[in-house]
Amino acid sequence: MNRPNMRARADSAVSEQANRRWWDSDADDYHRSHGEFLGVDTPSGEFIWCPEGLHEGDVHLLGDIVGKRILEIGCGSAPCSRWLAANGAYPVGLDLSHGMLQRGRTAMADGQRAPLIQATAEHLPFADESFDLACSAFGAVPFVADSAAVMAEVARVLKPGGRWAFSVNHPMRWAFPDDPGPTGLTVAIPYFDRSPYIEADDDGTVTYVEHHRTMGDRIREIRAAGLILDELIEPEWPEGFEREWGQWSPLRGQYFPGTAIFVCTKPE
Repeated sequence: MNRPNMRARADSAVSEQANRRWWDSDADDYHRSHGEFLGVDTPSGEFIWCPEGLHEGDVHLLGDIVGKRILEIGCGSAPCSRWLAANGAYPVGLDLSHGMLQRGRTAMADGQRAPLIQATAEHLPFADESFDLACSAFGAVPFVADSAAVMAEVARVLKPGGRWAFSVNHPMRWAFPDDPGPTGLTVAIPYFDRSPYIEADDDGTVTYVEHHRTMGDRIREIRAAGLILDELIEPEWPEGFEREWGQWSPLRGQYFPGTAIFVCTKPE
């Protein structure tokens, strides 16, 4: 997608309404394009952190998951939650989109199951200290107007000592067009312009919103929620990996990171 020159505001209500409709309508196309890579239709799901292909079974960013109650925020069709369940955890998947959750329920018909809940990440419908761990693989965080509220809500529902790991577009990507080719190597807008990317239909109704935060913004939001940032991972493009996914490509991966993964802990 190419960001328009105009800038507009999109608060939580506008962002929630637009993105719910977007992901409801786009669920089938999204899974035709990316379902195999994400392991959506495998019996026990898969946990892929990012388009660079990091798998939780290899990197163990959540640590020991066996017997742990885990909240997945922005779970989509929940392949990560199903993988967690298949590997001894007790996950709960949460997403804004009924269409994405319905796709997850379909995948669960003949495979691993996990509870799914439709709700916004800015207001988690759980009691304090309900979960041992929380995770989000490119879910929710970039699509909400108030990502600081997401960090605060995660801190609230985590038990002391609990871990929160989430992956998002690398903030520096904001300055470049979403183009996997040579055009995507040229700076197009200021990194510090935090105006959201917005798509709208012909009558001006907002149909899609994505919000930008700098690396410093993300770290400040984590700290403001009372969480400790343990690790920041910027995956390198894997050698010999030729798959393109939207703006992610081997060409761009040679020059700058496409993903940032934040691993945090709630103090004891």
